[in-house]
Amino acid sequence: MCGVLGIVGKSPVGPLLYDGLMVLQHRGQDAAGILTCDNQGVVNLRKDNGLVKDVFFKRHMKRLKGNVGIAHCRYPTAGSSSPAEAQPFYVNSPFGIALAHNGNLTNADALRKRIFKDDLRHLNTSSDSEVLLNIFAHEIFQTIGEGSYKLSHEQIFSAVRGVFARCRGGYAVVANIVGIGIVAFRDRFGIRPLIYGYRDTDDGREYMVASESVALASQGFTVIADVRPGEAIVLPIEGEAEGRMCVDDARYSPCIFEQVYLARPDSMIDGISVYRTRMRMGEKLAKKIMREWPDHDIDVVIPIPDTSRTSALELSQKLRLRYREGFIKNRYIGRTFIMPGQAERRRSVRQKLNALDLEFGGKNVLLVDDSIVRGTTSRQIVQMARESGARKVYFASAAPPVRYPNVYGIDMPAATELIANNRTIEQIEKIIGADRLIYQDLNDLIDSAREGNPQITEFDTSCFSAKYVTGDVDERYLSGLELLRNDGAKKHKPSSPSALRDVSQLN
Repeated sequence: MCGVLGIVGKSPVGPLLYDGLMVLQHRGQDAAGILTCDNQGVVNLRKDNGLVKDVFFKRHMKRLKGNVGIAHCRYPTAGSSSPAEAQPFYVNSPFGIALAHNGNLTNADALRKRIFKDDLRHLNTSSDSEVLLNIFAHEIFQTIGEGSYKLSHEQIFSAVRGVFARCRGGYAVVANIVGIGIVAFRDRFGIRPLIYGYRDTDDGREYMVASESVALASQGFTVIADVRPGEAIVLPIEGEAEGRMCVDDARYSPCIFEQVYLARPDSMIDGISVYRTRMRMGEKLAKKIMREWPDHDIDVVIPIPDTSRTSALELSQKLRLRYREGFIKNRYIGRTFIMPGQAERRRSVRQKLNALDLEFGGKNVLLVDDSIVRGTTSRQIVQMARESGARKVYFASAAPPVRYPNVYGIDMPAATELIANNRTIEQIEKIIGADRLIYQDLNDLIDSAREGNPQITEFDTSCFSAKYVTGDVDERYLSGLELLRNDGAKKHKPSSPSALRDVSQLN
């Protein structure tokens, strides 16, 4: 999970990119980067580890000149957390191309070998985003031929077709081609989100593309459409936006975990309101409780902030129970799900949440969370509720059990780190210390999202169902991924082999 963003403006876009990244900060807290290009073709780049506010200072923003640019906020699913892994990435030839990417290539290892042997290109990092960049650059070079100095939209679309032919997995890409503008494209299944829009100024029309609609809305852009699976969009410096389908077998299968947890509730993804989806998740979970536990003795419903609030409130209303805020959140602590290791996640839970004894004392409480992934947070929160005087602690997950790895850009790589993997609900209930555990049914989750856009009939539910929509994920792949990306591997991950410094030397 990362946040990507691109703007073609009529005035300097650095401040807009910064503000857009702040809105997308929930998608990645490990690193951030902004690249801009001015009218003379000079590329300026600043990227480093850290939150957006800690990476960019006034001296950096002054030097991020230009009316075109892309930006990225990252959390690591693969590779190291070295500053060299931060995005965007840049190559000089052809024309000068920069790229930022959200997702994960399932055939990245094979592509690295082919890039070196066939394309004669050297990769500087272990990031699959750099793989994507070099493949895109090579495909553009193949379309224009030697000695050509012009690049048409049709040639760009042809290059994207070449990328789709070679790259598998889930990916949403924004790329800046010097002198041309922004190119955005999305994998043939539409797993990772991407949306674009415009705003009119006195100097003309500006375009923006981002991971979530909330980034466009915050900067006053009107949504045109979601980038469709297998589609490429060219947002030119001069002229109108142009889109083209670049595959023949596109199939809408967006990641349903965006609706559960990843996206902001005020975003629209593929025409689906995240907020409304979470409301429906709470409603369906309440119906399950009434169906399977009609004689419950719940006194109060308490959400685990922030993502579960919408579902918990709707659940409490359907059950006609009191809704109370029992946990106060420290907003200066990041999202525990995307903390880089188990020890860090465990330590940050107590720093992040503080229980209000008044809401727990002598009551049977139903805690509601959006999902349970590793179980570390859930176990500590149940314990906090008991320490605050709760008589009984019940736990409800607005999502089904997360039993399988996610390979399309979410940090769920190791099955052994997932509390629900190879365990029954009763076993999970005992591990987290709850008096009763209730999970959402998968069909109810799918219906909650599908109701927002009935035209989407399939979602990527791989972390719940083990059904990988790309069709190229097997046990061998999952085993290799687990060795590479589990918490133990991250703890001992070396830095990238060679670190290319920012082209603008903004440190």
